[in-house]
Amino acid sequence: MSPDEGALAKAGCATGGSVNQLCRANLDHFRAALAKGLPVTVACTQEAPLFSEVAADEAPDVPLSFVNIRETAGWTSEAKTSGPKMAALVAAASVAPAPFGITTLESNGVTLILGRDEIAIDAAAALSETLDITVLLQPGSQVSPPAQTRFPVLQGRIRSASGHLGKFTLTVDDYAAPSPSSRDVLRFETPRDGAVSRADIIVDLTGGQPLFAAHDLRPGYFRADPKSPKAVADIIASAGQMVGAFDKPVYIDFLADLCAHSRNGITGCTRCLSLCPTGAITPHGDSVQIDPSICAGCGQCAAACPTGAAAYALPDVATVAARLRAALKAWHAAGGTEAPVILFHDADHGEPLINTSGRYGRGLPAHVIPLSLNEITQAGPEVLAAAFAYGAGAVALLGRAQPLHDVSGLRAGIDLVATVSAAMDHGPVTLIETDDPDVLEVALRALPRAPLSQTPSSFLPPADKRGLLVMAFAEMNRAAPQPAQTVDLPQGAPFGRVTVDADACTLCQACTGVCPTGALLDNPETPMLRFTQSACVQCGLCAATCPETAITLTPQIDFQAWESPRQILHEEPPFCCTRCGKAFATRSGIERVQSRLTDHWMFQGESGAARLKVLAMCEDCRVEEIVNQGFDPHDETTRKVRTRVDYAMGNEDGEKG
Repeated sequence: MSPDEGALAKAGCATGGSVNQLCRANLDHFRAALAKGLPVTVACTQEAPLFSEVAADEAPDVPLSFVNIRETAGWTSEAKTSGPKMAALVAAASVAPAPFGITTLESNGVTLILGRDEIAIDAAAALSETLDITVLLQPGSQVSPPAQTRFPVLQGRIRSASGHLGKFTLTVDDYAAPSPSSRDVLRFETPRDGAVSRADIIVDLTGGQPLFAAHDLRPGYFRADPKSPKAVADIIASAGQMVGAFDKPVYIDFLADLCAHSRNGITGCTRCLSLCPTGAITPHGDSVQIDPSICAGCGQCAAACPTGAAAYALPDVATVAARLRAALKAWHAAGGTEAPVILFHDADHGEPLINTSGRYGRGLPAHVIPLSLNEITQAGPEVLAAAFAYGAGAVALLGRAQPLHDVSGLRAGIDLVATVSAAMDHGPVTLIETDDPDVLEVALRALPRAPLSQTPSSFLPPADKRGLLVMAFAEMNRAAPQPAQTVDLPQGAPFGRVTVDADACTLCQACTGVCPTGALLDNPETPMLRFTQSACVQCGLCAATCPETAITLTPQIDFQAWESPRQILHEEPPFCCTRCGKAFATRSGIERVQSRLTDHWMFQGESGAARLKVLAMCEDCRVEEIVNQGFDPHDETTRKVRTRVDYAMGNEDGEKG
């Protein structure tokens, strides 16, 4: 290929120059770059292991990154105009990701093989030299008794299973040990239900329903069709390697304090619970909890989380936004003549597809900038909106023809941003689901072309996800060809308005007590309910908690409301204590309570009227007045509720009931 050194230089991405055989005859150029002590980006990935080894030996403290501009930009039918894209790719690669956590799964090789026939026995024999094997056969299985007991063979049916590599727990019904006198087929003793089995590894050769949702993503669980010798051989080979300690990324950073799942036993936001394909997320008090050992890293929970309680860590959203910013800034600096398309893809599926297109097809169009994510489903609305804010003409995501798990969360995020984008006259957001590089090329070339943005944003992405979400949409509107004022959004959107029925609201402030984001606030100086629309995540806790059902939610973006100070939803003059004059409630609230109690027997007559006046006093004066009145609800003259004992002893006239 022939890199456009002029375009790279304009974007400040060519200070090291270009060479023909950097990994061989020109390796000294790489060493010279390292010697400067500045961060180094190598625009070739073919010999990345060699460069990494040299850097580790000679300059271990120099930040080193890699980017492939060959298959993505140089090998294409539009190579002559790919200079701005090369600059964008190099600039994006230079943004270092934030560190992420690791969890360790430990396996001692205790393995449970589930089966229905001799195939399970053969698999156990193959693994018995390296693993601690137990075989559990389904009831009714026809298996010859072993000539010699090398591993236990039991009978049972799995009722439930939980856990992960190194920590599986199974409940087994119809559990039975083998009869030692078995002759032609293996027979079992009297079965029992509710046995508990624990294992580090599960090999499932039953051919039935998998034990876990998204079973391919459950570490330590291996399942194959027993009718396929190759599939059985593959999982035997894989399971045999699962002894020891295995590091697994912690894909999600979770802050329980920000979670809007529930308050006081009332359920609010459940977005993540319905999206997790592996069942790694479960309710936990007022929040949820995410098991990092089960989480497969799809990222849909983080993409959908409206508060930022769940945030993706590999890479984090701030890194993704920073890479978008660097790429699009370099695109403009290098002389891009139209608004580019951002193509998000993953490494396992998207990268091979793009490389195949570059090597054997027409390659990616010159205006398409591919950016790699760990999973495309981690791309939330904040990332898609940021792309438009920084000057993208369209956004595409490259997925599989047959996704590994449900992508409804991704589709919801795309629909949300597409709705906003259309209202602002930005370009489309597209999900391209294909395993064919030719189909990919056609789909990308079919996207509408857009003129170069004259007012792209350059905002620095905040570290917190919610902050980025709000800022990205605000900047997307500021940079829009046709800025919008108000945009109606679909249900489940992370933005919206709260409307309060002033006639029903008593300003009890129950809603402010459960609001997880501080969008609803009281005023300690006077009875008032205030609202910050940009902070509202539409979790519904306020509406569910309101005792007067005075609150309704409307998903929308109102940019004028975002820029305004807190909106006053309802206020009333304070009601002052009739004794000391201290403000302690609202007039409507006191009047409502008094009207509801007027017909109660405790508040009737002369003494009842005196008690009714007590309600117009503050807490301190109320206690004092009750003591002074000497009202005792349990004295002999006070009407009491009749009990079963009263009827047994007789009626008020002394007669037997």
